[in-house]
Order: sequence, then C-alpha cells, then structure tokens
Amino acid sequence: MDFFPHTAQAPPRRHGAGLWAVVFAFLTVLAFSTVPTPLYAMYQARDGFSTFLITVIFVAYAVGVILALFFAGHVSDWLGRRRALVPAVLTSVVSAVVFLLWRDLPGLLVGRVLSGLSVGIVTATATAYLGELHLGERPGASPKRAQVLATAANLGGLGLGPIIAGVLAQTVDSPLTVPFVIFGALLAVAAIGVVLAPETVTPPQTRPAYRPQRVAVPAAARRRFFGAAAGAFVAFAAFGLFTSLAPSFLAGTLGHASHALAGVPAFAAFTAAVAAQIAAGAWTVRRLLATGMAALSAGIVLVVAATWAPSLALFLAGGLIAGAGAGLLFKGGIVTVSGLAAPERRAEVLAGFFLAAYVGVSVPVLALGILSQFIEPKVALVAFAAVLLAGIAASARTLLSGGRTGTLQPVAAT
Repeated sequence: MDFFPHTAQAPPRRHGAGLWAVVFAFLTVLAFSTVPTPLYAMYQARDGFSTFLITVIFVAYAVGVILALFFAGHVSDWLGRRRALVPAVLTSVVSAVVFLLWRDLPGLLVGRVLSGLSVGIVTATATAYLGELHLGERPGASPKRAQVLATAANLGGLGLGPIIAGVLAQTVDSPLTVPFVIFGALLAVAAIGVVLAPETVTPPQTRPAYRPQRVAVPAAARRRFFGAAAGAFVAFAAFGLFTSLAPSFLAGTLGHASHALAGVPAFAAFTAAVAAQIAAGAWTVRRLLATGMAALSAGIVLVVAATWAPSLALFLAGGLIAGAGAGLLFKGGIVTVSGLAAPERRAEVLAGFFLAAYVGVSVPVLALGILSQFIEPKVALVAFAAVLLAGIAASARTLLSGGRTGTLQPVAAT
C-alpha cells in the first residue's frame, strides 16, 4: 500500500487545507531550529562550555543545512513534495528526541546537525510546495500570497523559536526538557498534516539518476553573482550573531542574565526582516539592495556601540535595524541572482547563492567565538563588524556602482 497516495488532481479546497498544513510545518521546523538559542547559556553554566564551544554547536547546525541543500534539497522535484517533506519534518522530531535523551556535548552536536539537515530539505521543498498548493487552490492567481507565506514561515519561524524557548526557560522547572517536549509534539502534528496534504508533483515514469545539486554560474554573470553572494554572506552572518552569541553578550557584556530576554535579539532581528520584506514588496531591486545595505551597516554599528556603552536598548535597536537590513539585502540578492541565468539553470545558480549564505552564518560566527577566547568579547565584536562592513562595501561596489535598476519580480527560492 502506498503511504503517500497520488493526489495531484485534488480539489481546490484540499489544496487550500494542504497549504496551511505546509505553512505550519515550515514554521514549526524553522522555529525549532532556533529553540536552543536562549538555552546555550544554561548549557554553558551546567557543563562549563566556553564561548567557542557554543559557536561550534551552532556551526554544526549550519553544516547540516549545507549538506541537506546540496544532497537532498532538490529531490522533491522528482520524488514528490510530500515524500521529501514528511521525512524532513520527522528528522526534526528525532533531533528533539536527541536533545531530550543525549544531553552532553556529543548529543548537542548530533541534535544540531539533524536539525540543520531537516531545515535544509524543508526550506527548499516547502517553498516550492507552497507555490504549487497556492496555484492548486487558486488557479491563475498571483504567486505573491505563497511568497509572503513562505517568507513569514521561514524568517518568522526563526524568530519565534528563541522567544518561546526563552519564556519557557524563565518560567518552567525543567527548561532544558519542556521546550523540546512541546516542539517534538508540534512537529509530530505537523508531519501528520503534511501526510494529509495533496501531492503536487507527478513522479516521472523513469526515476532520474541521483546527483547532488550542482552549483553553476554563467561566466558573464559572475561579477554580479559574487556581489550578491557577498551580500548573502553578510546578511546571514548578522543573523548568525543573533542566534548564537547574542545571549552571551547580553549576559556577560551587558549584564542581563534573563533567559526570556536571551531570545529577544533573535526574535527582533527576524521579525524585522519579515516586516521589511513584506513592506518592500513593490520596491525595485536597486532600492532593496541599497536600503538593505544602509540599514544593515547602521544596525551593526549600533550593536557594537551598545556593547561599549553598554546599553540594552541600543543593542535591541541595532538588532531591529540590522535584521530589517539583512532581510532586504537577502531578498534583493535572491532577485538579482535569479535573473542571472536561464530558468533551467536557475536552481544551480541559487544553490551557489545559498552556499554563500550558510558559509556566512557559520564561518564568521565561529571566528568570533575563537577570537573571544583571546581578547575581550566586545573587542572581538569590533573585528566581526569590520568584516561585515567590508563585505557590504564589496557587495555595493559590484551591485550598485553601475546604476542598474530593476523591478522586483516574483521569485521562488528553491
């Protein structure tokens, strides 16, 4: 018996219900991926972790995402959206179980890698799935609704996880248990919802030979590609700061040890990113990029200044501004890169763009963690900020110097 019956011709009502089931799964998986953010300080206090080890645990997640994007992120095109998405959601369930049962450092690393693997598959698959379910529910409609839902589920989920975990850590008796029990249950429900959603891909009669996702950039487009990739690198490095070491800066440099507060910087940054992307829906590509670069630069400077002041209000304001700028810069980068290749090569170009983004979310944060072992953390943050500002300048020189403009076109980030 086929556990996933073919239902590509399901009625519009079922496509509508399936769309919301996938939104819930997308949101829950991404939220779960950032649940550990406000808990790192508790693991650190319990086991004596250094700041460097916190960054290693965080980078394990990014490694999982990268592996999934290039080895499994594209298989739903021929395997089917449900057949790829359900195992990905269940991988997050397994990650939650690992966090519950294997609580020392190796377990934390395995749990984060599993979470990253899940996110890599879900991000690629759910984005495409939402667009197809939307068209199944509303044939001929604009894809904007699906794009907004994908953005809200992706970045909104990343921001929601830390605030929920932080509040739970502050209010429950078992803060390293309860968040994973709750999210494990929510993820199980999400998997059931996806099982019941209609399939939107008709599997080919002959399954194609498997190959990893290729990364290819047309020679004539490489200059603009590298400019957009530099922007993605910087944007995700900023997000990585807020989802890894921001709680350590709050507790150590700024003197605020509240677990609930520990999740606020990440929540603020990702919420601002979602709001900015939605508000900028009709902007030209050039305006997206220029505004994103300016806001991200200003936000980074404010975050650094806040650690020297020190000022919690300035730190959170910097997070909001940097998050909004990173969201706009990333969106502008996706639109730029998507226009550099023919449609049949677009996934290959986007694969390279996402690789740059997830290198950005890991390598600079890891370097910041290492540097913090040898010099004062707020001094290390100055060096981190200098790298990000240099990346923004390099991206601006490539993408803005030519005076090219463009109208924002709908793009499905696969």
